[in-house]
Amino acid sequence: MTVALALEQLLNGLQLGVMLFLMAAGLTLIFGVMGLINLAHGSLYMVGAFACAATAAWTGSFWIGLVASLIAAAAAGAIVELVVIRRLYDRDHLDQVLATFALILMFSEGMRWLFGSFPLYLDIPPLLQGAVPLPGGTEYPVYRLAIIAAGALVAFGLYLLISGTRLGMRIRAGESDREMIGALGVDIRTLYTVVFALGAALAGFAGAMVGAIQSVQVGMGEPVLILAFVVIVIGGIGSIKGALLGALLVGVTDTMGRFLLPKLMALFVPPAQAGMIGGAAASMLIYIVMAVILAVKPRGLFPAAHA
Repeated sequence: MTVALALEQLLNGLQLGVMLFLMAAGLTLIFGVMGLINLAHGSLYMVGAFACAATAAWTGSFWIGLVASLIAAAAAGAIVELVVIRRLYDRDHLDQVLATFALILMFSEGMRWLFGSFPLYLDIPPLLQGAVPLPGGTEYPVYRLAIIAAGALVAFGLYLLISGTRLGMRIRAGESDREMIGALGVDIRTLYTVVFALGAALAGFAGAMVGAIQSVQVGMGEPVLILAFVVIVIGGIGSIKGALLGALLVGVTDTMGRFLLPKLMALFVPPAQAGMIGGAAASMLIYIVMAVILAVKPRGLFPAAHA
């Protein structure tokens, strides 16, 4: 039974890692190409979740809601870039932090005004309901496996986009030398808007997928944003490959730590204290891992120059 539970927690870690990758990929693209610190990225995750929940409730179709989440988050990202972010590229990072923090407050109050303060709930589509058997006699939800598969497909799609298309070539060039590609005739403003909208769509997609296993509520993006920043620091800022490996590392470390550390502490202290101490230690574990990695590789596992 313990082996089966460990396998279940490992899959939960992969699912968390995939969700963090969808967040971190957009965040690292935006920072790598634009040099912008975007604290409002979690708000776009929230927009995608609310758009999916509201559209699914209206149409009765989760799949239409999923498409709506992509469109709503990408549109919100493009509008934010055109109206606010475009004025921040030449400002220092403190101005960017303050402006995007203000966007968090605006998005939160906007969602509360539109949908109220009570959580919304998404039903898992019938196609993805049920569970599959795991070794050891336990079962694992099909929907969580679908999230893992969807994240893998998105990662592969991003790889093809970045490495094999003209847009990807411009994104890679933008990471290396923005001034030069502008001088070569590339419309840098349009490129920025497209990259920002792409990153927003990825965040919205993550919010929609997770919304079916959690509640959709105001402020749901901020805790995920913190973990996404940890991911891109570990993986290397500007690196999609680093974001993927960093996300999987953070997801598995966090989930397995919460599963194993209380059991480990129970060998030394009473069970009631073991749960408390183990839970506290598990909360710190990903930050300890980040500190160790940065001590060895200060630019992260795969800095953009070598991605």
